[in-house]
Amino acid sequence: MTVDALDRITGRLGFLGPLGQLVHEWLARLVADGGQPVERAKDLLNGTWLGHPLHPPLTDVPIGAWMGASLLDLADAGSGGQFGRAADVLIAVGCAGGVAAAATGLADWQDQVGKERDLGTAHALLNTTALGLCSTSLALRLRGARGPAIGFSLLGLGAAMTGAYLGGDLVFRLGVQVNRNAFSEGPSKWREVAEESEVVEGSFIRKQAGSNRVLLTRMEGEICAASAICSHSGGPLDELPLEDGQLHCPWHGSRFELGSGKVTHGPATVAIPVFETRVRAGKVEIRRPGR
Repeated sequence: MTVDALDRITGRLGFLGPLGQLVHEWLARLVADGGQPVERAKDLLNGTWLGHPLHPPLTDVPIGAWMGASLLDLADAGSGGQFGRAADVLIAVGCAGGVAAAATGLADWQDQVGKERDLGTAHALLNTTALGLCSTSLALRLRGARGPAIGFSLLGLGAAMTGAYLGGDLVFRLGVQVNRNAFSEGPSKWREVAEESEVVEGSFIRKQAGSNRVLLTRMEGEICAASAICSHSGGPLDELPLEDGQLHCPWHGSRFELGSGKVTHGPATVAIPVFETRVRAGKVEIRRPGR
């Protein structure tokens, strides 16, 4: 499927936008009303604790299990023997993994807008369909209706593979969940970025250092420098004030420790770059650490 064809198909599905908006508003109310427990649950589902989005590895469970079940069904030839019983177990494993993948995907999807949200809605609908078909297959297997069960599981696998294609398109074409600082390591040698007098306690200045957008401030008198770009979706980290030594993203609420760049609250999962600083002849210089 070409990119143009994919865009045409999703563009003609006019219900994706309204449906996505409806679910998004419901999730926003859930997060707002749920307080800290819901925030922690979302961090868990986003993979903030892992340092990597949790959704992608979990999607391998249903796809791998359902693919394995199809091969075992083929080897069993509908006899209900040992291969067939093993296929039944894999269908059940895939359904359990599909529920976990759906929960993590929903947490990631909530922070998307525009084309990304619409394509993500299509991705979710296909995977929900796959889960429903394979759950039906499992129920039929438990009743001994092996022939129809195999048909449902094959349809489910097809829907899951199509959904996986859309998931890959979200990441590799639209850049969803891609670290926005991946190609911005910072200067390897000391580079002048600002006058020392420009950097004051309690406020940020933004400077360009090569391909890096860097924010500078003072914290307890010490000059600190970090990427000005949120690793999650590229939000500007210098627009909100520093609180408890943490940078706040105005777009989705991610938080980072200024001193270390560590993520303290999602949906971000990847730390932001921080830089060593020094002052020479009234000029602030930075370089990436570890030199």
